[in-house]
Amino acid sequence: MSIKRIQVAERMSQAVIHGNTVYTAGQVAIDAPGESAAKQTENILARLDALLAEAGTDKSKLLSATIWLSDMGDFNEMNSIWDTWVAPGHAPGRACVESKLAAPQFTVEIGVIAALD
Repeated sequence: MSIKRIQVAERMSQAVIHGNTVYTAGQVAIDAPGESAAKQTENILARLDALLAEAGTDKSKLLSATIWLSDMGDFNEMNSIWDTWVAPGHAPGRACVESKLAAPQFTVEIGVIAALD
């Protein structure tokens, strides 16, 4: 089975396709560092939409999502954006944990796994 990598850099690929499954790297709000958890979540979900489209799928095919928050106090704020983004009737399995992230300006990180048609 072949492996296709998307947006490949020296350290990591932003997405990897193996078989009929797309695995994304954890995405942070590159265009909204230091903003509120809601703004960072919006930016991340837009990045995921674009990445999934580049891979040939979309959010209605999500299988799993992992969300890291630097502070669980942002849980409801992040969910207010997530809940409007997720495709109705197609919510993935999901985990959300508190974790120190790679840089202090990022308070939310999201990685997803999706199916291809």
